Amino acid sequence: MKTANLAIVFTDIKGFTERTSRQTHEQNQRLLQTHNALLAPLFKAFGGRILKSIGDAFLVTFESPTQAVLSGIAIQDRLWHYNLSAEEDSRLHVRVAVNVGEVRVESSDVFGEPVNIAARVEGITEAGEVFFTEAVYLAMNKAEVPSQEVGTYELKGIPGKIRIFRVPKAPYRVEAPLLPAPPPVEPAVEGPPFGNIALSRVPETGPGQELAATAAALGQHAAALGGRAKSLGGQILEGASRSFSPLKARLNPEGKLQLPAGLTRRRLALGLGGLAVVLGVGVVAFRGSAAERAISDFESAAPSERNALEVKARKLIEQEKNAGVQSYLYGRLEEADGSWDGALRRYRTAIKAGEGDAEDRLIGLMEHPKCAVRTAAAEMAGELRLSSARSALKSLAASGGPDDKGGSGALGRLFNCDSRRAAKSALERLKDG
Repeated sequence: MKTANLAIVFTDIKGFTERTSRQTHEQNQRLLQTHNALLAPLFKAFGGRILKSIGDAFLVTFESPTQAVLSGIAIQDRLWHYNLSAEEDSRLHVRVAVNVGEVRVESSDVFGEPVNIAARVEGITEAGEVFFTEAVYLAMNKAEVPSQEVGTYELKGIPGKIRIFRVPKAPYRVEAPLLPAPPPVEPAVEGPPFGNIALSRVPETGPGQELAATAAALGQHAAALGGRAKSLGGQILEGASRSFSPLKARLNPEGKLQLPAGLTRRRLALGLGGLAVVLGVGVVAFRGSAAERAISDFESAAPSERNALEVKARKLIEQEKNAGVQSYLYGRLEEADGSWDGALRRYRTAIKAGEGDAEDRLIGLMEHPKCAVRTAAAEMAGELRLSSARSALKSLAASGGPDDKGGSGALGRLFNCDSRRAAKSALERLKDG
């Protein structure tokens, strides 16, 4: 019997059962697709392993309790961005509960009292909140995660009383560590509830990228809008064309956007996402090629579905005639499967072939929560003499990450990883080049 000390995360959608009784099957399916598209990448970005996705609920394990709580914070901020522009009946309000302890591990499940406690804590968690137990509070890095005691609870089927904590809403006064305190009177939240403190750590996530992700999620509901969605999408494309006039982006006679050198589809998506949220409309967002959609489906799929979806994605990638794009897509598939070495090799090949999206992705990986990934990305940027990576390398050289050598994370202490040093070395290579 294999056991491990893991952080357990449960999430579900508030009022989902009631919503299913008044929505069509297609509406429920679209809602769940949007829910999975928003949450699954964030679990994985913080090192989570999705064990189960049953209807509106996720069961996810993490090796780090700090990363587990950060994933919940990121989820709540991402949903805030999404709900800004979603129709009322499409908005998502999720609760997140976290516990940590020794569990029995099987291939696609975990068992034990820590799992039961996490499930019970979820039952008392309010929508939009991240609740966690005293065990998590004691084990996590308090300098990274703000905390506030909620109270002591008797949970059904659990012996004794459990102290429960929550992540307080932004803005924060930085204190290290943040100690439990009586709940303050919180002002009305005008921005993301947790100030993007965790979401900003996710690769390819910043103010513009986050809005683009929101627009992509809204695209799940475009079918229900019919011709109106296409009309709105056309208006936004025309507006985006004017917005990108300094970069000479224009619509060609067939209505497709012509992209100049250096302006990749992902960079364009940032502007479109921002414009969509500013206008407050749902649009048919750019979701990429069929291969990219297949990769996204594979990434968020349940374990039982992954093999078939991987085969489908590979077949679609093989049909891509541009060698650089093909290498980039294979890299995204490797990344979705957790094979970072394979992904980076593919990105190197794609960058050498002039594929701008691969270059963007490599730069984005310098903000990855795992030190080994940040280090490999920085080393490759130096090897390839990527001047476009200079800003990201400077940021990494200055701040590194929590699991760097000498940092607070266990990985840094165990493997002696130092992404700051890798970034400084890469910057030196850029100077020499």
